Amino acid sequence: MKQFSVLITVLFIALSLFSLSAEAKRFGGGGSFGKQRSIPMQRQAQPTPPPQQSPAAAPAPVGNRWLGPLAGLAVGAGLASMFSGGGMGGGGMGSVLWVLIAAGAAMFFWSRLSKPQPAQYAGMPYEPQQTPPSMGSVMSSTSNIPVDFPVESFIRNGKMSFIRLQAANDRKDLDDIREYTTPEVFAEIAMQLQERGNEPQKTDVIQLNAELLTVVDEGHFSIASVRFTGQLTENNGAPENIDEIWHVQKDLRDDKSMWLLAGIQQTD
Repeated sequence: MKQFSVLITVLFIALSLFSLSAEAKRFGGGGSFGKQRSIPMQRQAQPTPPPQQSPAAAPAPVGNRWLGPLAGLAVGAGLASMFSGGGMGGGGMGSVLWVLIAAGAAMFFWSRLSKPQPAQYAGMPYEPQQTPPSMGSVMSSTSNIPVDFPVESFIRNGKMSFIRLQAANDRKDLDDIREYTTPEVFAEIAMQLQERGNEPQKTDVIQLNAELLTVVDEGHFSIASVRFTGQLTENNGAPENIDEIWHVQKDLRDDKSMWLLAGIQQTD
């Protein structure tokens, strides 16, 4: 009798554990499977741009430094020639005219050469282009993402895929799930749905934030890692926090290939 009681107890515990494992859950079941990666979890601080320095003043043209003294010498030489030529008589008037012409020419060239010259490009400080800020919760670690990668549109599509896969998981739509996942991830999700049986599932996404962490090329694939955080409810229960990374990959050998979910990684 005692052995029978023990057997019943063990059977009851086993059935309880089975029911817990088969309990309906959101897409992925809140676990880690598929591709896993070691990636930075903290946003990297943007480097502070170096203080801008005022452009160095362009050196004055060499002619400017000597034009004033030369003009003074020319006028002085003209005056000396005028006085040594017998004062105002005879050729004095011609000397005066030459002095005036020489002085006028010197002042004309002085005014022309003393004008400020345009700044040279070699002296301009380098100002790096500022990346426009992302919208909403979209953030990126620029050192881990190619400069020409379309971060905002990629994040937007990632959020749509997250919500769509939750809905496909709720209604057990294997065709829709297959379209967005690699064969390995599809097999895992299909097994989870089979274990769930006929248990209903309803997942409501309350808040969803996304952060693109890395985009790297490995072999024939480009792999992007997106961190999703926020809140959702399952089967009208209390709100639950989510914090997981989805690794999606694209076949570089096929121009028409799509980004497919290759793994889910919990951050805890």
